[in-house]
Amino acid sequence: MADWTKPLSARCHCGAVRFTVQLADGLSTARRCDCSFCAMRGAVALTAPLDGITITTGAEDLTLYTFNTGTAQHYFCKHCGIYTHHQRRSNPNEYGVNAACIDGLSPFDFPEVPVSNGQQHPSDSRSASPLAGLLRFSRS
Repeated sequence: MADWTKPLSARCHCGAVRFTVQLADGLSTARRCDCSFCAMRGAVALTAPLDGITITTGAEDLTLYTFNTGTAQHYFCKHCGIYTHHQRRSNPNEYGVNAACIDGLSPFDFPEVPVSNGQQHPSDSRSASPLAGLLRFSRS
């Protein structure tokens, strides 16, 4: 079993973008979001501090996508299209990192993932529940 508290190797699908990530609290921060963008992207994200990601290869191969308020900054490999990480709107002092990009990790390694309420973002609506639901993975 890997030690998820140590710096981890990660990459996009084609390998053009490679990076190391130091997770903020191992795998315990796994979550998804139900905003219009994240619901379509479908990734499980883990938390890393802003200084927790080092792009080792392919920084020039990353492309940036923003929408709505422009606060969240989503990075993708411009060759294979895989989302690698994003600076969060909910906390701009941290990154969400695509768990599937981390070597040796799969979304199926999480029996249950909380889904954040991005359709009624806490920054926009103080009365909104921060949790939209739970996503459960199972292998057949």
